Amino acid sequence: MSALPTIINPTSVTLSAIQPTRISVSHSLRRQARSSNAQRWALKFGYTLLPRAYLTQFYGFLLNLRGQADTFTTTLPGHTTPQGSWAGTPVVSGSGQTGASVNLSGFTALQTGIVKAGDLLQFSGHTKVYMATADASSSGAGTATVSIRPALMVSPASGEAVTSSNVTFTVALASDSMDTSIQAGPLYALNIDMVEVY
Repeated sequence: MSALPTIINPTSVTLSAIQPTRISVSHSLRRQARSSNAQRWALKFGYTLLPRAYLTQFYGFLLNLRGQADTFTTTLPGHTTPQGSWAGTPVVSGSGQTGASVNLSGFTALQTGIVKAGDLLQFSGHTKVYMATADASSSGAGTATVSIRPALMVSPASGEAVTSSNVTFTVALASDSMDTSIQAGPLYALNIDMVEVY
């Protein structure tokens, strides 16, 4: 699987969490919300004032994807390192875990804020990306319970490694159409809209 070129950083980055919810309102105007555990990330990278040499590298890469057909990988610029220290070698602690938290072990003991809300994480056996929703500290035994969203899509295996730096999104283009605008120079503008696939 190929990776999005990193010859230049985007000038703008948008990260969106897509979490489908069914809303119904009765005749009495009482609202009912139903949600499954479905969730995926959407990313939008905007590039402005690209010289032609850079544009053609991006455009050639995008054309080879055949619209939405093929997948590729990317990291989130500006979020390649976590805010928490994640000191130690964290792994999943225990099998059969479900829900919106995960028990981890292998942290350096007694560290306050070893995980910070907003840190991205990924388990070695899956491509799905999760985000920590609260700070967590490690115990004297080097364990921590980390609150995450979405809730676990698949139960990770006990001992499975956890990645918190350079977390890689597996994505596809969100549309079959790719547009670029040409400005004086000539310089080019390009937006790349992506959705997570897993």
